[in-house]
Amino acid sequence: MNVLLTGQFGAAERGAWADALAQACPGVRWLDDDAARAAPATVRAAVVANPAPGRLQGLPALALIQSLWAGVDRLLADPTLPAGVPIARMVDPMMNAAMAETALWAVLALQRDFFVYARQQRARQWQPHPQRRADETRVTVLGLGEMGRTAAQAIARQGFAVAGWAARERPGRSVPEGVQAVLGDAALAARLPATDVLVNLLPLTPATRGLLSASLFARLPRGAGIVNLARGAHLVEPDLLAALDAGQVGHAVLDVFAHEPLPPDHPYWSHPRVTVLPHVAAATDPRSAAAVVGANLRALAEGGPIAHLVDRRRGY
Repeated sequence: MNVLLTGQFGAAERGAWADALAQACPGVRWLDDDAARAAPATVRAAVVANPAPGRLQGLPALALIQSLWAGVDRLLADPTLPAGVPIARMVDPMMNAAMAETALWAVLALQRDFFVYARQQRARQWQPHPQRRADETRVTVLGLGEMGRTAAQAIARQGFAVAGWAARERPGRSVPEGVQAVLGDAALAARLPATDVLVNLLPLTPATRGLLSASLFARLPRGAGIVNLARGAHLVEPDLLAALDAGQVGHAVLDVFAHEPLPPDHPYWSHPRVTVLPHVAAATDPRSAAAVVGANLRALAEGGPIAHLVDRRRGY
């Protein structure tokens, strides 16, 4: 089977992916863009990492587009994306675990005032604060997909009072033990006043773009924490800065931004109540992700079901 490997890779990154995919997908002939353009009718599948617009055009035998990234919003925004070709997103178990670790770290740091103590250290200020218990700290995880469920479960296991929100109920989707399911917009509005830490792990869709805004912040208890590990476009930056300066939001942990890298003059860099991460909350692991790709390519060759197919209408 001829498979196109294309996208935005650094030289070393592409080499790591090529090695991992070669081991996980025996019998596959991997083509770069030039080789695919030379023999377009032979390309059966494309494994992609946010490819440039137009890269997947003119491949008449293309039967599967397999993303190497969990989010497919940039891929779906390509107006030249071939219609009717199934798209599979990446569900990497190691990436899910890493995201859960980051979410748990952020929640613990907010609960135990560790970001406050970091500010005090810079000011050479010795001031203990009352210690809150985990079961007294209410956490809401936005998103009950693979990452959201894994993160919610990890946080709940540490004794936090955790709810997971989804816009609607999905048949066959389980909610982890110890996590309260919150479904629908009305239920979210009712949950926000009982949320001390809000963790965002939603996919980016037209419905979720700008969700983290002034109207949402106003419903939270004063001083609540915000953790955005999903997409920068979920967050309205001026609204967050205003909420931070007013004390409505106590601290924000941000891993994703509208423009990356974050511009050097951005106010987040110097804001005392913002923790900036350079989009490192969870990286796709080529070793485990390559096995996911291999399973889907085998399913394609054998006529079996493709895992983690994207609903283009919903955007994930």
